[in-house]
Amino acid sequence: MPYNANTGTYSYNIGDLIRIQGTFKDINGTVVDPTNITLKVKVPAGTVSTYYYPGTITRTSTGVYYFDFAITASGTHYYNWAGTGAYTVADESSFEVVSSVF
Repeated sequence: MPYNANTGTYSYNIGDLIRIQGTFKDINGTVVDPTNITLKVKVPAGTVSTYYYPGTITRTSTGVYYFDFAITASGTHYYNWAGTGAYTVADESSFEVVSSVF
């Protein structure tokens, strides 16, 4: 995942399968497991897809979750992790997908 220090973002190519990872911490910085977790991904066309744990999101250890996302379009993609239940936490970020000449 190439990091662009000028923009502070990661850039990918159409066709890449990327791992979007979320780590959940409480107010003290301790890694925790929320009861329910959602990941929302907004593609450049504006469509938002929602993924869930338990369900399509994978837990690797306490507080650490991921989803493998297949890139199909160029432009800025936004994503938001949210945890509810035992702990309420949220975070969001974005990544860029470069255009292809092919």
